[in-house]
Amino acid sequence: MKTINVAIADDQVLFRKGLLSIINGFEGIQVTLEAENGRALLEGLETATSFPDVVLLDLSMPELNGVEVTKRLNSAYPALKIIILSVYGEDRFVIHMIDLGVNGFLFKNVEPLEVERAIRTVVEKDFYVNDIFLTAMKNRMSIKKPRQLLTVDLASSLTPRELEVLGLICRQLTAQEIADRLSISTRTVDGHRNNLLEKTGARNTAGLVIFAVKNHLLDPASLL
Repeated sequence: MKTINVAIADDQVLFRKGLLSIINGFEGIQVTLEAENGRALLEGLETATSFPDVVLLDLSMPELNGVEVTKRLNSAYPALKIIILSVYGEDRFVIHMIDLGVNGFLFKNVEPLEVERAIRTVVEKDFYVNDIFLTAMKNRMSIKKPRQLLTVDLASSLTPRELEVLGLICRQLTAQEIADRLSISTRTVDGHRNNLLEKTGARNTAGLVIFAVKNHLLDPASLL
């Protein structure tokens, strides 16, 4: 099994060093880059010999904060998985970061086991669903807002097969698992996923989940 390379960007030295030690204790996972702020992370990535698969990114940092760094990472390194670390769990923070294309959102006080689970899940399935995400989505759904015609049209433009694939993607099935479930090839699954991303304007699986929930195609509670 390929070793998962991880980068950490956090300005709190004690927290960063502690997290580094914890992650290096996980089997098949290693920290190959650590940075004290967003700018140092971007500079480190430019010269990295072992490029990370996942970056654990503090939301509040000097120089460049997590929001700005996320935008730059998505532009320069679209394949890099981003997990946000934060002490703030307000719905608006969570939803905004997911809208920007992050792959997971963790509180800084989570257990090491959840950090490991999040890292492995974003590598294997693109997006880590946890209580923070589900709570934010449920609260968002509880706010009654008029649905925009454009959004309705987008949802109605999806074919029955695309809706089927969307539901399975949102439930974090891999391409192979979806292919087996629907008796189609993984190449066909990838084609449907690309079509879904193009039609919805989503950046990744997280964006597809938000689209599905916003358009009442999926109950957030069904994700766990």
